[in-house]
Amino acid sequence: ARHVARSPARLSSPRSGRRGGEAAMPSPPLPPKESNLFKRILKCYEQKQYKNGLKFCKMILSNPKFAEHGETLAMKGLTLNCLGKKEEAYEFVRKGLRNDVKSHVCWHVYGLLQRSDKKYDEAIKCYRNALKLDKDNLQILRDLSLLQIQMRDLEGYRETRYQLLQLRPTQRASWIGYAIAYHLLKDYDMALKLLEEFRKTQQIPPNKIDYEYSELILYQNQVMREADLFQESLEHIETYEKQICDKLMVEEIKGEMLLKLGRLKEASDIYRELIDRNAENWYYYEGLERALQPRTLEDRLQVYEEISKRHLKAVSPRRLPLNFVTGEKFRELLDKWLRINFSKGCPPLFTTLKSLYYNTEKVSTIQELVTGYEASLKTCDLFSPYENGEREPPTTLLWVRYFLAQHFDKLGQFSVALDYINSAIASTPTLIELFYLKAKIYKHVGNLIEAARWMDEAQSLDTADRFINSKCAKYMLRANMVKEAEEMCSKFTREGTSAMENLNEMQGMWFQTECALAFQRLGKYGEALKKCHEVERHFFEITDDQFDFHTYCMRKMTLRAYVDLLRLEDVLRKHAFYFKAARAAIEIYLKLHDSPLAHESKEQEVNSENLSAKELKKMLSKQRRAQKKAKLEEERKHAERERQQKNQKKKRDEEEEETSGPKEELVPEKLERADNPLEEAIKFLIPLKNLVADNIDTHLLAFEIYFRKGKFLLMLQSVKRAFAIDSNNPWLHECLIRFSKCVSDHSNLSEVVNRVLSQEMQKIFISKDLESFNEEFLKRNPTSIQHQLSGAKMMCFLDSSRQEKAITIATRVDETMKDKNVKTLTKVLESLRDGSFGTCHVQTNEYRIACHRLFPLASAFMPLTNEDDACFASMNHAALNHEVLSNEI
Repeated sequence: ARHVARSPARLSSPRSGRRGGEAAMPSPPLPPKESNLFKRILKCYEQKQYKNGLKFCKMILSNPKFAEHGETLAMKGLTLNCLGKKEEAYEFVRKGLRNDVKSHVCWHVYGLLQRSDKKYDEAIKCYRNALKLDKDNLQILRDLSLLQIQMRDLEGYRETRYQLLQLRPTQRASWIGYAIAYHLLKDYDMALKLLEEFRKTQQIPPNKIDYEYSELILYQNQVMREADLFQESLEHIETYEKQICDKLMVEEIKGEMLLKLGRLKEASDIYRELIDRNAENWYYYEGLERALQPRTLEDRLQVYEEISKRHLKAVSPRRLPLNFVTGEKFRELLDKWLRINFSKGCPPLFTTLKSLYYNTEKVSTIQELVTGYEASLKTCDLFSPYENGEREPPTTLLWVRYFLAQHFDKLGQFSVALDYINSAIASTPTLIELFYLKAKIYKHVGNLIEAARWMDEAQSLDTADRFINSKCAKYMLRANMVKEAEEMCSKFTREGTSAMENLNEMQGMWFQTECALAFQRLGKYGEALKKCHEVERHFFEITDDQFDFHTYCMRKMTLRAYVDLLRLEDVLRKHAFYFKAARAAIEIYLKLHDSPLAHESKEQEVNSENLSAKELKKMLSKQRRAQKKAKLEEERKHAERERQQKNQKKKRDEEEEETSGPKEELVPEKLERADNPLEEAIKFLIPLKNLVADNIDTHLLAFEIYFRKGKFLLMLQSVKRAFAIDSNNPWLHECLIRFSKCVSDHSNLSEVVNRVLSQEMQKIFISKDLESFNEEFLKRNPTSIQHQLSGAKMMCFLDSSRQEKAITIATRVDETMKDKNVKTLTKVLESLRDGSFGTCHVQTNEYRIACHRLFPLASAFMPLTNEDDACFASMNHAALNHEVLSNEI
């Protein structure tokens, strides 16, 4: 939708004359000739003929009598804005408004200008001023209602829709808009009354099926269900059943309402019919179980067996019982299920069973059965050596090994998983899935370079597969191979533009978030921030795209989808892509606040002072080469930009489309040298605080910002909210001790603030001093590496003389530790290296060696032999972001 040029808003007609005695000097009324020219200006604006519109403006304004005509000046400004001349546009519109402040046209135009600049609050004020001068102007009311629903001013929207209903009671959009306002305000009774009154006006014969009428009935029923009017909803859907197009929705509503009303026999019949229609929908089985209420496990199993007999090819009735059966019955059903799928060659078999891995008993049964199949198939091509029957094809053994590799990878037994996948590749070296899985195992084991290499091998087997191409690019980004990832994506992006630019145009946020994290790990903070801001812009554009649907959905009567869209947009920034980008941006801005980047010229001056003549000459030569290379690159980019601008200008000239002017360019050098990094971080934080308040990381990131700003009450708010979510979180523990120490170090706080802080901190610390609080935390979590690490860091923070003991606590890797994986061990190693425990090179190396014994394939723990190896290892070490390793879908 965002690629569709929006039609310009219609403008209210100018006044033909004015009353005398007004305070502000009004523009003189236009005579017939100029009045006709003005109407042509409006027509040119609506038809996007902006150059012609400017000619007509010039014809009016060139007449000395009308050189200061306010409405014409305002229209000239609006037309210039459509041609991208924003500054001139504001100048003319403001001049027009000053010359004729009592003109509703001038206020309307000023509102449209503010709206095009995304200043919606200001635009609403302008529209309200216009309505004071012409309260019944339909076009201004419509524009105002659009902005009110966009800004979710629901009370104001309701009032505006009421005025529109009074002025145009015969238009269906007036009724629907007013009803939706009440629905969104949760005044369901009034919404239902309005919808029913409107429905009665629709002349649709009972036998005829009309899509728009059908959508109206279903929307009416949705409001009833949200109002908990279950009986009314059921009666309503049964009454108008024949006039509804979506027959499946009718049956689903009936089943749901019958369950709510306790009419279980009828509900079970409905859900059986739905299963006959689609035997793979798990929701229907859940509804059928709730309706039948089987008392024993046998009764429950009987339900699925009956359906399996009716639907011989259905997967769900055979898979779902595995969730609730146990013991020998589980073994029997699983055996049948696995044999069928291995014989068929079903690649996603492991994915369908992955949800069972929470149960250790079921995991051991799976392992026992499948390893038995593998041993038997190797010797006699049968699932069991004690059977006589048709021999299995060689592919069955291949899929068994593929499954076992996934199984042991899930259990963390990576070397066993690699053995199985290698034997599968040896037998069939042309199957993409095998290389894909091998790459995934290397990712889990902590060697992202090797993972990217094997994923590249997988995509080379089918270069036309976009999915595997995207996966390969993602793995390359995780290994910090940004250039290679861009080249990989360029196979599927538009020719003539760089892959980065094209992916930004297509809102490829999976690529941009991974790219931002890669640049963050590489220390290229400007590039990382550019990607984060691009993601933020995408979310803004998606929110702004609602404008295309506010009128469209009411015209087309797609009301259920419209309300769903509004509710989605309200929580849009809850999405994982936004959270990833926002988190990365906040972390980078915090780092830039702690260690600001110096300007390059200053850095060079400092460096040159400490160099000998020979070294200085070498450095200057290197700089010249770098400058020459940068200049060539800049010239190439400039030529590319000029070519794109030329194409865009040509397109604009051909189509005369409305544009809002170019966006501000995101320059990495400027972004990483922001004047106030903490204020920039807060811009990313605010949506998280509003929408992702249930994630503890939101409040801990907020704490880190406010800690640096010295905002004690906001720090308190952040730790309290985090404490309510998870009082035992290791990062929260660090924040609490730092906060408490910070408060005690500041004796100049006001009495009121001091009292509030003391009262609230007392609830958390319960009269314990910080050392005791930390010791208790360590005793409470003796088997968690993450908790022990946080406790040890705080021990060193509170008393640097206890460094040795703190390092001993943090570096424990004995058998009692539960979260012993690459992710947590890497975090410990990073803490030893970043100075959290002071200088400790010997202990750091000893810990790395101990980790290398546990995870010999993980690149973060590999020994450093020479300079090249050091670079390689540091790159891999940086790549091992803990989120990357845990991001398994």
